[in-house]
Amino acid sequence: MTDTYVLYAVPGWGSVLAEAMLTLCGAPIQIEDVTGFEQPGPARDRLLAVNPLAQLPTLRLPSGAVLTESAAIALHLSERHPQAGLAPPPDAPDRPAFLHRLVWLVANVYPTFTYGDFPERWTDAPDSLRTSTDAHRERLWRQFEADIASHPFGPGPWVLGERFSALDVYVGAMTRWQPRRDWFAEHCPTLSAIAAKVDALPTLAPVWARNFPG
Repeated sequence: MTDTYVLYAVPGWGSVLAEAMLTLCGAPIQIEDVTGFEQPGPARDRLLAVNPLAQLPTLRLPSGAVLTESAAIALHLSERHPQAGLAPPPDAPDRPAFLHRLVWLVANVYPTFTYGDFPERWTDAPDSLRTSTDAHRERLWRQFEADIASHPFGPGPWVLGERFSALDVYVGAMTRWQPRRDWFAEHCPTLSAIAAKVDALPTLAPVWARNFPG
């Protein structure tokens, strides 16, 4: 057994969430690049061997166990590496808000990419599905923005107010995806400001450079 985490990853995809959190933990990471896994081939075969859904992120733990789903990874790493501050302690007053927002993001916003990025997989009217998921995603982000602004722990400088957490990693990464940063600056200024603060964290600079070059 080693202390290295093996992350199945594609630059710019959902694996960036796990990569950023592992980096904040100071954990040794081995990147298993599976670029092109969406199509049949060696990359997909390597991913299928550890995750039958062929989804990212997929993480092999130092124990050899495989962990999928970004929220599960966030919670696991917060327990194994509490010094990283990925989550409030179990008895902290903002712990319920953290859990709610973490699951809310992965249960509501994240699926809009699952269906909207490759609509031809799910329907014979892909343009319609992409348009509807894009619009729904924007409504969800506006709702999240309003929730942060009205919550007793907010607004800012982080999602939980004064406490940095994995939620800020999600915002930093997901605001780089559609509808992208210019839209957030115009419609969700609180989230835009949080993303800018996450960008400025020196520890994560190599992660963003690897995943979002240029």
